[in-house]
Amino acid sequence: MSFKLQVVTEIERGETSTREAARKYGIQGSHTVETWLRKYGTFDWENQTPSKMPKSQEQKILELEAKVKLLEKQKAFLEHQVDRSDRKAVLFDMMIDLAEKEFNIPIRKKCSPEQSTLADKKEKKR
Repeated sequence: MSFKLQVVTEIERGETSTREAARKYGIQGSHTVETWLRKYGTFDWENQTPSKMPKSQEQKILELEAKVKLLEKQKAFLEHQVDRSDRKAVLFDMMIDLAEKEFNIPIRKKCSPEQSTLADKKEKKR
């Protein structure tokens, strides 16, 4: 149901046409998408105008549930990305530490707090 509402919303926003949506999502025919538009969309097919009728409580709930599912997927993806980038940062720090010990050369800059404030002031001037 949430998938159908997502497709209908994309079409009504003008992001895709019915045929493009059918091709994009692997729907067998554009007639199926048109049926979804008639059933779940806000367009008044009899008068060919956008409907001003309020949506039923069930439609509102279904739309909100679809949005919640989409946001949960996005949240999970972003949490995965954050975790991955944190792991990369730790790995890079370990690699730098190992290289400093192995080759006995300083890789990281070690500046005093005075120097860092001067560098900040120079950056602000630019």
